Amino acid sequence: MANSASGMAVHDDCKLKFQELKAKRNYRFIVFKIDEKIQQVTVEKLGEPAETYDDFTNSLPPNECRYAVFDFDFVTDENCQKSKIFFISWSPDGSRIRSKMLYASSKDRFRRELDGIQVELQATDPSEMSFDIIKARAF
Repeated sequence: MANSASGMAVHDDCKLKFQELKAKRNYRFIVFKIDEKIQQVTVEKLGEPAETYDDFTNSLPPNECRYAVFDFDFVTDENCQKSKIFFISWSPDGSRIRSKMLYASSKDRFRRELDGIQVELQATDPSEMSFDIIKARAF
């Protein structure tokens, strides 16, 4: 189904893989890409459970926009094992203006398709989504 504001559809695989990340913990992260030719959000990369936050950030292209979800595991001050699912809108300064506009106008609808996101983050360069920021936002 297309979004009336941007005309963007969401491939069923996006929701399916997100449910697997959320319920089964099959993936550490998922990177999503808008395929401009078919006007659809698709899965670009699936991160294995053993992959790290560095693996995740390295999978984001330096000059192209992406959406991503990251399953962040952490231990609270009370020594409880917890997990939070982050939605990250990656829109680097060097990406094309048209691409930035397309990702910005499609973000809210796509984000609503992924039920269970706990923290949302917008980043235009790697410093805005450093591991320290992720940790701080998780608590």
